[in-house]
Amino acid sequence: VQLEESGGGLVQPGGSLRLSCTASGRVVAINVMSWYRQAPGKERELVASMSGGGSTNYADSLKGRFTISRDHAENTVYLQMNSLKPEDTAVYYCNAGIWTPGRTLEVWGQGTLVTVSD
Repeated sequence: VQLEESGGGLVQPGGSLRLSCTASGRVVAINVMSWYRQAPGKERELVASMSGGGSTNYADSLKGRFTISRDHAENTVYLQMNSLKPEDTAVYYCNAGIWTPGRTLEVWGQGTLVTVSD
């Protein structure tokens, strides 16, 4: 089972990006799917999460600019990021609690770099 992120890149301040993360392999079901980020020299922090039932949780500082959503049929989670600021520059990681035949796994993606700069 693995998570694959996409959608990172270079964007100007005030711009938008949409990150995607898809789970593949022997996936039976997925519980919580989350986005974390880690800026240079800083600890990894939670950006947003969404449960299988649709409940969401956001970092207080990001509410109103970032939106998490899921496509359950495609085992995919998205992160829509608007009004991006230079301080949003970080590697963004996808995380999910995945039920596979016989066990539950916590899986991390490899990360996708988002750079907000002129």
